[in-house]
Amino acid sequence: MITRTRLAAGACALLAALAAGMAFPAGAVAGEPTGEDAPKVDLVLDVSGSMRTRDIDGGTRMAAAKQAFNEVLDATPEEVQLGIRTLGADYPGDDRKTGCKDTAQLYPVGPLDRTEAKTAVATLSPTGWTPIGPALLKAADDLDGGDGSKRIVLISDGEDTCAPLDPCEVAREISAKGIGVTIDTLGLVPSTKLRKQLSCIAEATGGTYTSVEHTDELTDKVNQLVDRAADPVVTPVATEGADACAKAPTLKSGLYTDREEFGQQRWYRVDVEPGQELRASVSVGADRAVNPSYGVLLRAVTVHGREIVRGEAAGNGRTDVLSTGLRYPKQESDEEDAPAEAVCLQVTNSFSVASGVKTTPGLPLELTVDVVDGPSDSDDVAAFGLGRGWWLLGLLVLVGFVAGLLWGWLSRWRFAMWRTN
Repeated sequence: MITRTRLAAGACALLAALAAGMAFPAGAVAGEPTGEDAPKVDLVLDVSGSMRTRDIDGGTRMAAAKQAFNEVLDATPEEVQLGIRTLGADYPGDDRKTGCKDTAQLYPVGPLDRTEAKTAVATLSPTGWTPIGPALLKAADDLDGGDGSKRIVLISDGEDTCAPLDPCEVAREISAKGIGVTIDTLGLVPSTKLRKQLSCIAEATGGTYTSVEHTDELTDKVNQLVDRAADPVVTPVATEGADACAKAPTLKSGLYTDREEFGQQRWYRVDVEPGQELRASVSVGADRAVNPSYGVLLRAVTVHGREIVRGEAAGNGRTDVLSTGLRYPKQESDEEDAPAEAVCLQVTNSFSVASGVKTTPGLPLELTVDVVDGPSDSDDVAAFGLGRGWWLLGLLVLVGFVAGLLWGWLSRWRFAMWRTN
């Protein structure tokens, strides 16, 4: 009886697994990586005098950084081109002008020679100032060129000492260049001011900020970021929207990046053939302090200004990215050579800048456009408002019904056997 019970349970599980396999087919890739260039990572290390402080696992911050770097160098994937840049490593004096130029490329970005890189790291000694802004500008130049992913990993234990060159503004400037650099930051001390500055740098380029207080945490995080650089990426194509539909650039399926001023609207055009479906989404990043109560609107309109469909999202408070999207299926035409329809996409934001914050460059905008073959008939588009999810729901109901019948039959059979015995 136990054997039959297990067989029945196994049959139910197999049926459910088959149903799940039918209901959740392998997903299609939304885009392909652009270019075949190797991913690049520039590790930017603070070697200022404060790195002598002994508060990480009983040793100095510099010793923890060196140990982490050695382990990261051992684990770096072969396909990643890695470099090391320092800030505050060479000038021990008090002249601020000289100290704020103290950034150097310790190991050039390129194919990794682990022995040579470790030897270079071993020579480091905490010395001078903390010129984060100048170091980030130089690191962006280190990574310039090529279509592969580009990532700066900044490790610091203190705020920048070279104002008025604000490192947060430097990060926004790097982002505005459109070279696709992401900056991740790691803070070695739990300081509110340091967290605020490093978080702002990371947010400006779509990176992450992490506070680390132990050597193993530092090693794990840097390894994670280096590995992430090796993942395939889709590099957005820089474009420039117009202030009216008639002047808008025509876009094909792909990922695009642009900048939009506060309260501005940007226009783009997409050609949609009969029987095709336009799918578009937009994300606008609040890469600086903004006032509460804002929103993003994406509209698809005809060239004559008639609205076809819209998508909108609103926020209130500190939101890094606000996104919305839309879908527009163009019905089949009875004419064999029916022309494509020009659809205008309008992106509008209602962000307003906080007091004392620069309005330029505009907010980073990322637009995804996908023109695909439309559904063969209306039933594929929507069934009782559920779309293709209707078929999944029906299949799950069927599986549940069959499983219930099997379980009921098994229960009756077990009860009959118990009475017989």
